[in-house]
Amino acid sequence: MKKNKQIAIFEGKQIRRVWDEKKEKWYFSVVDIIAVLTNSGNPQVYWRVLKKRLIDEGSNETVTKCNGLKMMASDGKMRLTAVADTETILRLIQSIPSPNAEPFKRWLARIGQERGARENIEFAILTNEIMQGAFEMKVEDYKNYKGLDKENLRDHMNDIELILTMLAEATTTKLHKDRDSKGFPKLKKDAGDGGAIAGRTRKDIERTSGKKVVSRKNYLNNPNFVVENLIK
Repeated sequence: MKKNKQIAIFEGKQIRRVWDEKKEKWYFSVVDIIAVLTNSGNPQVYWRVLKKRLIDEGSNETVTKCNGLKMMASDGKMRLTAVADTETILRLIQSIPSPNAEPFKRWLARIGQERGARENIEFAILTNEIMQGAFEMKVEDYKNYKGLDKENLRDHMNDIELILTMLAEATTTKLHKDRDSKGFPKLKKDAGDGGAIAGRTRKDIERTSGKKVVSRKNYLNNPNFVVENLIK
């Protein structure tokens, strides 16, 4: 299970967390959350007492969903720590009397939204890197060139445009795996290099055929236009 460990900050206090890429979920340190909600000097003891109370009350499922994961402790060592996803954390909060409960719930919701927004932005940047390298146009410029608005760009590409796009994406994926790229800057370089390789192929095709690969024509409206162009 590939994970991305980070630290989140709530009102100046650190909360350890980990992103599970397979499940696409954040998992937060339970004792860190107890610490910020209760201001307890010993959140580990508070958690042990809370676990027993939840089990006695029949809330075994909530407790069992708090899995153990090694995280960096205050002494600098990796120690097994109880973690839980957002849904389970919200259930735990209901059992912890705290004036910070509502602010923390809002913070927790915002954390989830920020992840989605950041991933969308990063995906758009990587896509633009690929398209810029392959066709010397970003996605929005490409759509404007074809006279598109909300339509899907791929649906309006001819065969060669689609093949070059797939070549750029497949090359980017291979570079990422071969280089074991980690971090957005390195992924961006992979995308740029993958697009550039497809771009060189496009230029070879254009130089040999004497015609531009990218066309303003709407492929969906005239599905035979690639064949027609090849025949001419």
